[in-house]
Amino acid sequence: MKIPLSRIAHARSGDKGDLCNIGVIAHRERDYPILVRTLTAERVKEYFGCLVLGPIERYELPNLGALNFVLHQALDGGGTISLRTDAQGKAFGGAILLMEVEVDERELDPQP
Repeated sequence: MKIPLSRIAHARSGDKGDLCNIGVIAHRERDYPILVRTLTAERVKEYFGCLVLGPIERYELPNLGALNFVLHQALDGGGTISLRTDAQGKAFGGAILLMEVEVDERELDPQP
């Protein structure tokens, strides 16, 4: 079944120049493998489309239950020169949480 990423994770994002950084953190430890399986750099690149002109790098942080994505050429030059509404990359974290991910219904069963 497909669910919004926000059902199993939260996110934080920011910027440095023309780079956007997105951290996606699993709500529960057992949801981390879903993130690893479904959120590839290629999938994130496809999801953001023409907003990200450069490559996307993914870093796994299993001890935190998180993935970190670095989006190159994502801010139209950066906060001081961009005409984008969100030139600092803050909206990228909220936007990624709208992405739908494929999960097995059993992965979502509540456990104590």
